[in-house]
Amino acid sequence: MVVHRKSTITIIGVLVWLMGANAALAHCEIPCGVYDDGARFVSIMGHANTIEKSMNEINRLSAQVKPDFHMISRWTANKEKLAQEVQEIASVYFLTQRVKAPKADASDQMKQAYAMHTGLLHQILVAAMKAKQSTDVKAVGILRDLTEEYKAHYFKKHGHNH
Repeated sequence: MVVHRKSTITIIGVLVWLMGANAALAHCEIPCGVYDDGARFVSIMGHANTIEKSMNEINRLSAQVKPDFHMISRWTANKEKLAQEVQEIASVYFLTQRVKAPKADASDQMKQAYAMHTGLLHQILVAAMKAKQSTDVKAVGILRDLTEEYKAHYFKKHGHNH
């Protein structure tokens, strides 16, 4: 009985540690000032590549005479998880932590930049949603294009030292 209890506690401890390790990969919402903006863009693009592969596999498997529904559901879950992670990066990381709303007395140029940044991030969120909803790889192309456009504007404003 004692051995089982120790094994159970060990397994629970490892699971808690793994869950914490996974959470550590995401950026916290404490204003620590430690940001790796470039890594966020790399992550979005990597997710886009895997979402596209998932879509292609779902389409390929669905076209078979005897579709492997187990693999279709696994590829679908993967695609949706990664699209959700793109949405989290766009909203939790960029919108809430990196994009600052201009003060009321800010210049028109600052207000226009803010509108452009929030507009592009909104479009990225929508493109990720479309990638969740379908297996149309055009949604991934749009996601990539918007991410590249946002990245160019973002680093023009913030520089590459963030």
